[in-house]
Amino acid sequence: MGSVDLIASCLDSIRQIGDEIVDSIVYADAGTLESFQFIGAFPLLLELGARAVCSLENASPLDAVADWHSKFSYPVRKIVVLTSRLLSDAHRYILRCLGNNRTVSHCTVLTAISEIGHSSYVNSPLGPDAFREYETLLIQDHEELFKKHEKSDKHKDNIHYTGSDFTSDTDKNSKWGSGVHYGPTSDSSPTKRALFDLGQVEEASGKGMSVTVCHFPMIFSPISSRAFVLPSEGIIADSCLSNQHEDSLGPGLPSISTGKPFDSDEVPPGVTLTAQFLYHLANKMDLKLDIFSLGDTSKVVGKLMMDMSSLYDVGRNKRSAGLLIIDRTVDLLTPCFHGDSFLDRMLSSLRQKERMLSYSVAKNSQTPSKHSQATVKRFPLNIKVPFETVFNKEEPKSKISMLSEGIMSFVSGWNSAEVDSEATWLPDYADKAHDDKLGSELSTLSGSLLSNYAGVRYLEALLDRGAKDGLMLIKKWLIEALQHEKLSSASKGRQGATSVSEIHSMVQMLSRDQLSLLRNRGVIQLALAAEMTLQEPQSSRWDAFTSAERILSVTSAETTQSLASELRDFINTSTSVESHKQADTMESSQGLLSFQDVLLLTIIGYILAGENFPTSIAGGPFSWEDERSLKDVVVDSILERPSSVKLCFLDGLDNELEAKARSKDGERNNKDSTEPASITDDFDDEWGNWDDNDNTDHQKEEAYGGMQLKLEVRDRIDQLFKLFHKLSSMRLRNQALGEGLAALSRFETDGYSRKGLLYKLLLALLSRYDVPGLEYHSSAVGRLFKSGLGRFGLGQSKPSFGDQSVLIIFVLGGINTLEVREVMTAISESSRPDVELVLGGTTLLTPDDMFELMLGSSSFT
Repeated sequence: MGSVDLIASCLDSIRQIGDEIVDSIVYADAGTLESFQFIGAFPLLLELGARAVCSLENASPLDAVADWHSKFSYPVRKIVVLTSRLLSDAHRYILRCLGNNRTVSHCTVLTAISEIGHSSYVNSPLGPDAFREYETLLIQDHEELFKKHEKSDKHKDNIHYTGSDFTSDTDKNSKWGSGVHYGPTSDSSPTKRALFDLGQVEEASGKGMSVTVCHFPMIFSPISSRAFVLPSEGIIADSCLSNQHEDSLGPGLPSISTGKPFDSDEVPPGVTLTAQFLYHLANKMDLKLDIFSLGDTSKVVGKLMMDMSSLYDVGRNKRSAGLLIIDRTVDLLTPCFHGDSFLDRMLSSLRQKERMLSYSVAKNSQTPSKHSQATVKRFPLNIKVPFETVFNKEEPKSKISMLSEGIMSFVSGWNSAEVDSEATWLPDYADKAHDDKLGSELSTLSGSLLSNYAGVRYLEALLDRGAKDGLMLIKKWLIEALQHEKLSSASKGRQGATSVSEIHSMVQMLSRDQLSLLRNRGVIQLALAAEMTLQEPQSSRWDAFTSAERILSVTSAETTQSLASELRDFINTSTSVESHKQADTMESSQGLLSFQDVLLLTIIGYILAGENFPTSIAGGPFSWEDERSLKDVVVDSILERPSSVKLCFLDGLDNELEAKARSKDGERNNKDSTEPASITDDFDDEWGNWDDNDNTDHQKEEAYGGMQLKLEVRDRIDQLFKLFHKLSSMRLRNQALGEGLAALSRFETDGYSRKGLLYKLLLALLSRYDVPGLEYHSSAVGRLFKSGLGRFGLGQSKPSFGDQSVLIIFVLGGINTLEVREVMTAISESSRPDVELVLGGTTLLTPDDMFELMLGSSSFT
């Protein structure tokens, strides 16, 4: 059998549905589009015969016009909808697609969630036979809406309908409104009449439509052929991994492992959906799994997968593989650290696409119930790399105007309001490459980094690179592109470090004409991303984080007093920097750490202290005096510049903090405007007012309000430090797991560079070490031998994870790119370099994401 290739497997799964795709309009939701962007699936969809590939949430009547194959002889007869969410979430969008394309006679819906997943999800109205139920409901709703449209006025576009369980009052507050649009609008109907015969449209509309719903599990985002994450806007990544209780940190992270069994009624929906995804992924890739788990929540996932398996899953053609599921909370340090990974720096520095408001999120927020779950706000992986930086004023005017005018003409062509106009603004904007309107239009052409670009896998090559090596690799690709375009480069053959200006100059040369820009857009996009990563203040902020984390790592091996002292210094430094920014906005201070950054460093410090100085679960790792001083510094920092502190654990104190910020600004302005001479001149005038108590009473009220605010902030900080105590005592809550993690320290090869848990764990398992806390979940065959044939001496011995030739590690809660690099290094350093390793996770994490999951909008604080 061939080697495991995630990108090739995803593309093959799309080819298997080629019969449905041919001659149809393909609608993909936000999660599916993210997945398809990573694997480069859009050219394949068009190759298979798709008329157009459109956004499900942004469906338009003009989608039928965008026929890439120019087959306008007959209208569209079928559509294909791919969704990474529940059918109930996508229902109103699917109805809108059917209403916009009234000639459709067949609709195929491909969902990443299985029938069992739909029936087990709390907020889903579908039962065990979910697909058949939805086929019937979709046809009924479509027919009823079409009949209402026929009876309504010709100029009425929006129809208010409340027929099925899938449309609710929450739609009134959504961006799409409460109605489902049926039939073309007055703006688009002339185009329709010009393209198709209206009699042909009316004959096919709403009559005899058939619906097919199928399971399509291969919707995930491969970073490379051996690493993947789940779509950020898919229902699996959005669902909770832990319920709110004393051992949980946030809905986006598994709860802290304590060794206590889970209650079957309290299994979070994200755990169930993840188990089903992994089970169907293994079946799709023809893998027979031996399942292992590390952590309480991962143990539940393993048990759920075993409950779904049967003897029929064991086929002769299936390849044996080992699956290891790990809780992210077992190792929180690695994703919090700013390690030497080029892609980590890039993902932390670039702007990401705005997240779409899903129907389920709106439903949970407006109709709370005892079954409603907290939401997880994952940041989309659709990275925005703006191309407007290519067009600067240093280039010749003629080349800029030709290229920018061509792009603006293309973009304006899709704007119906400007199609019939003469576009008189184009000559003005052609000479202004950095104008706001041009920048905003060009930014719409930027998108996600591609794992597979025209067969070249750039991200896979960058995964194994540090910051300097990654930049050198991009420079090498740029030089090769320049040579292919027969352009000379001033940096050709130059040795030494690569500068931002050098990268920028090569990008400018490749972007001089449209053909070169299109041929090399993959390399240009990566070069622009690298250029933005190395600019200020992103570069200085990352370097400051790296230095601070190195100091904490070294200090944590000494004493708790020295570690607490370093944390106090970081907090005080951030306070002085913020005050300096407010008083005098200087560019030199932009790269230093903010108060939010220092809170992340405090999290790191407490975890390090818990590892090096274990203590009781109730108390923290620091002494009472050290922790009291830390709390005082944090409270003073918040009150020192309240306007710059926007944190979730301070919710409810926004008005008081804003008022204090205004008073501090007023005091600062009065102090700056007051001169010593005026004080002397007004001394005699104020002599008679010293007995007035008005100012004194006002000052007393301000002092009382300030003291009350300080006490309230102090209460919030006390709760915050209880969270820090959880983080520092994670190893003590599960003794077996703590012993296993401590035993892995022998695989720390370098005392100056810290290795993550996955690196050490993989080395231990490949060396056949027993890891305390690692649990094996027996397969169906293993259970048969244990219960039946085992009594005759034919029992099956417990397998080892490292014995398999194909290994899959899935981190429940997410991974970062540094861990991908480290596990590949562990394979090369082990005695089994022939092992095929696949690393997956719930999402792709950055240090800022970890802050949001523990202290931000996606936390329980």
